[in-house]
Amino acid sequence: MNMNDLKNSKAPVSTVTINKNEFDAPTGNIYEAISIASKRAVQINSEIKKELLEKLEEFATYSDSLEEVFENKEQIEVSKFYEKLPKPHALAVDEWLADKIYYRNTAKDL
Repeated sequence: MNMNDLKNSKAPVSTVTINKNEFDAPTGNIYEAISIASKRAVQINSEIKKELLEKLEEFATYSDSLEEVFENKEQIEVSKFYEKLPKPHALAVDEWLADKIYYRNTAKDL
């Protein structure tokens, strides 16, 4: 997932009620569907965190100077951008409902 995907995501930023029957339709089991979406949310969160840390590392200074004040403004802008993004669980649910998550049940494959 890249930044353009995050910017263009139609995932809601606020709470939205989802039809249970629509959510668990692919698996037929609400607990399995939630588990799959949850695991995807963890993946999305780690991708976002890694990307944010890489961007913030660009602003890291190891000496105190007057330039630090200006760099902090840029750092704050980057942080604000990431704060405005939809939350990972909302992105995962959006992907699940759009049938963009591949999953398989190995117990059923036996």
